Amino acid sequence: MNIIDTHCDALLKLQGDKRNTYGYFGRKRQLDYLDSDELHTNMKRRIKGKVKVQFYAIFISPGIPDNEKWQHALEQIDAFYNEVLTMDKMVHIKKLSDIKNLKEDEYGAVLTLEGADAFGNDLMKLRTLFRLGVLAVGLVWNNGNLVADGVGETRGTGLSKLGHQVVEECNKNNVLIDVSHLNVHGFEDVIEHGKYVFASHSNARSIQDHPRNLYDEQIVKLINKGGMINIVFCPDFVADGEVTIDDLLSHIDKIIELGGEKHIGLGSDFDGIVDFVKDLEHSGDYQNLLTAIENKYGEGFTRGIASENFIRVFC
Repeated sequence: MNIIDTHCDALLKLQGDKRNTYGYFGRKRQLDYLDSDELHTNMKRRIKGKVKVQFYAIFISPGIPDNEKWQHALEQIDAFYNEVLTMDKMVHIKKLSDIKNLKEDEYGAVLTLEGADAFGNDLMKLRTLFRLGVLAVGLVWNNGNLVADGVGETRGTGLSKLGHQVVEECNKNNVLIDVSHLNVHGFEDVIEHGKYVFASHSNARSIQDHPRNLYDEQIVKLINKGGMINIVFCPDFVADGEVTIDDLLSHIDKIIELGGEKHIGLGSDFDGIVDFVKDLEHSGDYQNLLTAIENKYGEGFTRGIASENFIRVFC
């Protein structure tokens, strides 16, 4: 059963590998997107796990100086084009409807942005990212920036004037707006003003009280908006102690209870996490999750959460 995964951080790893090895002291690259073990979403694992479409995030660490952030974004985009898209049978998804046109033996790659730090207050740079293929924008990471506040920021404000302009640009270009890292006030502003809204990698806060998860009322508003919540595999966002696939199913139960049966998908956060749900440590393990989901909820629901919900809602 094919899967759409709406979040991973492989580009950050590929960029870091190139910066740390290529051209320095004659050392060769350590990572190959085809099969390097360090890459949770490498091509061979994607094929094994039947991850038909993978979203690849551009992420700029808040510790990067402002005058270097655009360069870091470009380096990750370069990795997307020169290391991911060069894989055999890989297809660049340039508009979300392209997902429906993938052939049986083809795999899709979607470019996304996690945090507006990459473009600062320069909307021309944002539009350039759209032209390069960015199809989803998360306004923040956990920190605050010029457009909004993340869940770890202390200011607690909603969208800035610039933030509203960014939302307007996304709306005009049919780009998804990702609320996964937004604080509550920013979430409310995006729900009110955004055109296409989703959470690329979040869980239910009433099941695991973590700032990165969504309150029940947020999940309901996202569903009523016609958006999606894609469950994330980071153990801290799932449960305490040793985390199992059954613990992930508790979040699915809650979203179903809130009316989200047809608005739920998968957003692993592979390559962005260092701890794992048992038996779900990389893309090659994905079918373990789908088997557990199908055993509990049936084939129809499983096809929905795997890919069909996303295609129906956004494609």
